[in-house]
Amino acid sequence: MHSVTVLAYDGISPFHLSVPGLVFGRVGTDGRAPYTVRVCAEQPGILCTPGGFDIHVADDLAAFERADTVVVPSWTRGAGISDELRDALQEAHARGARIVGLCLGAWAIAASGLVDGREITTHWATAADLARAYPAVRVRADTLWSDLGDVITSAGVAAALDCCLHLVREDHGSRAATELARALVTAPHRSGSQAQYIPVAVPDQAENDPIERAMVWARTHLGDPIDLDAWAAVAVMARRTFTRRFRERTGSSPQQWLLHQRADRARLLLESTDDTVDRIAAETGFGTAVSLRHHFRRLLGTSPAAHRALFRAAADAPVRDGGRRAATLPA
Repeated sequence: MHSVTVLAYDGISPFHLSVPGLVFGRVGTDGRAPYTVRVCAEQPGILCTPGGFDIHVADDLAAFERADTVVVPSWTRGAGISDELRDALQEAHARGARIVGLCLGAWAIAASGLVDGREITTHWATAADLARAYPAVRVRADTLWSDLGDVITSAGVAAALDCCLHLVREDHGSRAATELARALVTAPHRSGSQAQYIPVAVPDQAENDPIERAMVWARTHLGDPIDLDAWAAVAVMARRTFTRRFRERTGSSPQQWLLHQRADRARLLLESTDDTVDRIAAETGFGTAVSLRHHFRRLLGTSPAAHRALFRAAADAPVRDGGRRAATLPA
């Protein structure tokens, strides 16, 4: 079993604390349970929350010693960490545990010294303060989450769900993550590179949103050549207007968004079918196996064959190396 240990503290938001338990605790809706989740605190016992109720935490930081993944689901803005917590995070990291900071949890990760000279993500509203507090760390406020392989950080609230689903996808494949997202009634996949904040309102009705209509059309035609002018015509817009409105709506260019959609579809087919790479390339709009291999490696840091072998092996032997699988995204 892959052991996930979540750090709680006095005054923690119940929602932030619940996210890793909700995602990792509900994986395996077919009866499997690939994760175990436990909560710990520096001072175990009764912890208060701003939700009008208290919680009881039995485990202390010694729980980190048995964790394959350590999650800091939030933190107090502007606060440092104790020497004990710093040592526990560093020791878990040195042992090979995956360290995850969700939302303001990035403050604790930055204070640990594990990301000096590296890049992390946090909620856009606190990014400038975090960068000033820890100048050795490069702070991103324009992405949903970032994966360094050993350290993963995310923006807040809904992005924490996206980040945890990303880890499920890395550990157990697209199908498991998609089925879990369906059970949670949330988006199955939002790329970590997607913007945190889109400065325009989304229409209440999807049918009144021409960009949404164009995205739905593109997802149903991934195997076809999609010309930008023809795509813009679906939204009844000129090419330049469509490109501008698409970026405002999604935080990405139409071409980049489409590339990620095709890569996600190829990823699912590699995991769930025996189709050849040539066939998958044709079905997902990459055209040739060479093109698919190029984009797959650029986006996911691995080859289609290696990705298929990884999840084929996982299906045959779901528990391996303590349930831990190395991240496939490039650092």
